[in-house]
Amino acid sequence: MAGHSHFKNMMHRKGRADKIRSKMFTKLSREITVSAKLGTPDPEMNPRLRAAVQTARAANMPKDNIERAIKKSQGNIDNSYEFSRYEGFGPGRTGVIIEVLTDNKNRSVSNIRTIFQKFGGTLGETGSVSYQFEQIGQIKIKKELMSTNDALELAINAGAEDCVTTDIHHEINCKKEEFNSVREQIEKKIKDLSFAGLIWSPLSKVNLDKETFAKVVNFLEQIEDDDDVQNVFTNFEVDEKLLEGAN
Repeated sequence: MAGHSHFKNMMHRKGRADKIRSKMFTKLSREITVSAKLGTPDPEMNPRLRAAVQTARAANMPKDNIERAIKKSQGNIDNSYEFSRYEGFGPGRTGVIIEVLTDNKNRSVSNIRTIFQKFGGTLGETGSVSYQFEQIGQIKIKKELMSTNDALELAINAGAEDCVTTDIHHEINCKKEEFNSVREQIEKKIKDLSFAGLIWSPLSKVNLDKETFAKVVNFLEQIEDDDDVQNVFTNFEVDEKLLEGAN
């Protein structure tokens, strides 16, 4: 799931890795099943499914789980999942965009609104937060697969906007409208992508103090724990020293 690396690091440091992994596999399986049902069960012919499978593999999801999720799409699925997006402000006026895949929108919005209210936040209307973000395409390649210079050259040749190298990945970003063409060009060189999809990138960030950061972490943990929530994007930043101190 993309959008807040500080939060992910914090969750792992709090010893929740196993729980996170289980939740992630459940959500990835749902995305794989829905993607296969909406298109073809062949990842090579279904870009959305291919991206879901790539993300699942990068998360070390077992091959049997992936194949099972694809096969499930070909059976009689009682539940019809729909995509929804919710926006609001969490603790410290942190902007939050939540993407949901659900078979019951009333349940999803009720659960999410309750969490916002619990932490003194507000669930807003569509557009109340997203104007502070830009939806872009992002492709992640494991750092060990190529050098920084090669990744930058690949990004430029594919028509991407920029390439940022982190401790783990080369993150190639592009305009939303050019995502499919950029991904196709990159896949000609690198098949093993860690992630390929659309994300919400903040245009500016809210700086949090230690106390508010702790509240935001707890708030986002509860949002992420909801089974219907697929992705969460936020616009906060925090001093690395605070992150170390919160371990």
